Amino acid sequence: MTDLSHLRADFPLLQREMNGRPLVYLDSAATTQKPLAVLEAMDRFYRRHNANVHRGAYALAQEATELYEGARAKVAAFVHAASAREIVFTRGTTSAINTVAFGWGLYHLRPGDRILLTTMEHHANVVPWQLVCRHTGAELIYLPFTADYQIDLEALPGLLDERVKVVGLSGMSNVLGTMPPVTAVAAAARAVGALTVVDAAQMTPHSPTDVQALGADFLAFGAHKMLGPTGIGALWGRLELLESMEPAEGGGEMIRDVGWNESTWADAPHRFEAGTPPIAEAVGFGAAVDYLSAVGMDEVHRHEAELTRYALERLGEVPGLTVYGPADVAQRGGAVSFTLADIHPHDLATILDQQGIAIRAGHHCAKPLHRLLGVPATARASFYVYNTREDVDALLPALAEARRLFGVS
Repeated sequence: MTDLSHLRADFPLLQREMNGRPLVYLDSAATTQKPLAVLEAMDRFYRRHNANVHRGAYALAQEATELYEGARAKVAAFVHAASAREIVFTRGTTSAINTVAFGWGLYHLRPGDRILLTTMEHHANVVPWQLVCRHTGAELIYLPFTADYQIDLEALPGLLDERVKVVGLSGMSNVLGTMPPVTAVAAAARAVGALTVVDAAQMTPHSPTDVQALGADFLAFGAHKMLGPTGIGALWGRLELLESMEPAEGGGEMIRDVGWNESTWADAPHRFEAGTPPIAEAVGFGAAVDYLSAVGMDEVHRHEAELTRYALERLGEVPGLTVYGPADVAQRGGAVSFTLADIHPHDLATILDQQGIAIRAGHHCAKPLHRLLGVPATARASFYVYNTREDVDALLPALAEARRLFGVS
């Protein structure tokens, strides 16, 4: 197995004990822990470089601006954007998708138009489009998934026609772990004149991302799921599209000129970054990108695939446990959702917490998907660069204890 266990020493929080036991953190799909390199970069910014960006002629402001724009360049390189101008800093994945929905969708969609989503989407790639449909009269339609938890490509031609103006899909399901064929879907969308918006919150942190090769038009992801701080993310968009869009927020910094009755906008990406941006967070985002780049995204992906394969094998030993998601590790990522007999996932998570194990429980911001699965909630263990086989092994006795407490035979 790809051995990244030496990285654990870089993460101070993983040295904690919970309920008198060593912490086993298995909730990276919700948020990742932060390495010292990120913590120190943000601390150093506040101690040595703190000033507002783009607005000051003094040296400190210029330093802050260079660090902020330098972080943008790092993120652009990380996803192989053609230009740093294609990277818009947002509050996170949700904010990035809203930027597209209200900056492009609100102005281009009309009654009779359709937005095609998949039935495995996170609420962040559903609710913004529902709101835009309410304003524009466009219609939402959904691509189902198959019995083996893959999007139903055979159903795609019957749904994707000239009425569809936007196709939205997850690069990796935060519940099922499914990794749809984004490139193929984007090509089909382009053939009918539709734009493709990728929710990459669970994709970009876990595998190499090349936006130029994907063929999509927009890609949204958040820093906190890839070792960076909360409160910042990125929207990548084709520059010609970004330049044609309206800003979803107005205020300072995003303007070219302001009159009493109308204003004109700055060039992309700044037209989408109203007000004082999260400068220290951008610096932390850049440091997280540096850290992952040093590890190597191929190594990250290989490590997670091997760990997920091992987790599926070990969980398969637990009587009464059902995993939701593809069995083929080549078609999935490291988010493993499951139920155990008739134990409610919240109860299960509480019992595991007593053993020092942190997992997620609930609908994972994917209520429509859980209705299709026929369960109100699932438990979810998710992995990242700092997890090991020992973390997976810790699940087995904890799940056995849950079975004992609930009298599951």
